[in-house]
This record gives sequence, C-alpha cells and structure tokens, in this order.
Amino acid sequence: QVQLEESGGGQVQPGGSLTLSCKASGSRLGDCDLGWYRQAPGKEREFVASIKWSDGRTTSYADSAKGRFTISKDNAKRKLYLQMDSLRPEERGIYFCQAEESTDSRDYIFWGRGTQVTVSS
Repeated sequence: QVQLEESGGGQVQPGGSLTLSCKASGSRLGDCDLGWYRQAPGKEREFVASIKWSDGRTTSYADSAKGRFTISKDNAKRKLYLQMDSLRPEERGIYFCQAEESTDSRDYIFWGRGTQVTVSS
C-alpha cells in the first residue's frame, strides 16, 4: 500500500514555472515507479512523466513535456517532484501523483487525489 499526497498547485501565467510535490508513505518505494498524470477539463487523464524510484535515473516523459518538465525525487523526504517550465494554457488541469508497485505476481497502482494547476493571464 502506497499513500500519495500532492501539493504545490496554483495559478501561473503562460510561460511561467511551477513545481509540484508528492509525499509518499506506506510500502517501500524501491519496488515502485512513480509518476505524474494530468487531467484537463473535458479530457482523459494523460501521462506526463515517470521515474524509477530505486535508481532515480530511469525517467520517461510525454513528448510535449520533454525539455520543459523535469521529474525528480528525494529519498530522505520520500517526495516526488515535477518542475514545470514554460507552461502552456493547455497544460492546465488536475495533476495526479501515481505509484506503480511491481511484485512477482502483479502490479499495484496507487493514486493521489490531485492538485489543481491553472495556466492563464
């Protein structure tokens, strides 16, 4: 079991920056991939970025996020971060933190409740 709680959402102007945080607790994160998903109004939840917790180096990004977003983590604080630069209006929405725990038999997926991001003037 992994519990996730996002924070850091807010309103920024187009082209601005914002950093989101996700506090993780519960099961060991060494077996997990953690990531961020976004759900814009009227759209499906979509992948933004992910990171392998055990090494902190294996990352993946949505094409639109490459070069502008950076995912990272802090082992001691058990926190996941998403630094977002040059934000675009269409990147508004609720950002969810996700943990995927791999076991011998199956994967477990856990979600936070989300944090709202607004990109507007």
